[in-house]
Amino acid sequence: MEIQVSRSICDLIPGFSVGVIEYKDIQVGESPQMLKGRLQLFQESIYFELLEKNVTELEGIKEWRAIFKSAGKDPNRYRHSAEALYRRIAKQNYLQSIHSAIDLNNFFSLEYQIPIGIYDSDKLTGNVTIKLGEESEEYTGLNGRTNNLANLIISADEQEPFGSPFVDSERSAVTASTTNALHIVYLRPSTSPESMQKMTQSLMNMFIQIHGGTGTYRIIGC
Repeated sequence: MEIQVSRSICDLIPGFSVGVIEYKDIQVGESPQMLKGRLQLFQESIYFELLEKNVTELEGIKEWRAIFKSAGKDPNRYRHSAEALYRRIAKQNYLQSIHSAIDLNNFFSLEYQIPIGIYDSDKLTGNVTIKLGEESEEYTGLNGRTNNLANLIISADEQEPFGSPFVDSERSAVTASTTNALHIVYLRPSTSPESMQKMTQSLMNMFIQIHGGTGTYRIIGC
């Protein structure tokens, strides 16, 4: 699968980069107790941290709010997925276990304060472009609503958009029957190339440890 970042994003957001991981022959199921426990403890730690600090003061949250603003989306109305998770935790509305792929996604998103998307590769068609959404583009999201994608950073295959650091589509959702998957890690432009590589590889290794199969990763961007 070829994945590229559009020139329109590079012009607006210098240094924009994503980690891309492709998995084959994985098994998605109930999360191991190790992951459930770490996710719960981490959320409790974040909750106490947010008693003394606003969500928008966190460096990763702040940087991705600025990216949304640069792309033309009001970050107060359209909150990237990592910020949405943090705001839930601030209300003690802790994330419950869904399945191993989503739980691991949430754990890394919280740890690095960045949006991360996980998609069923077999539900995608052809190559993928990460670009700015157009006024006419929309999809039904995992939030259960029809989401207009204008000026949002989106991922689109040769059929239509399927993902965004705002909310992903129902069409590309990973389920217990998923055997091949695509991870898109929306990295912070301020992160060093070495740290981008390390973080993406760390996510891939833990994912394979839990789900089996094989994986390959790369960093692409401007």
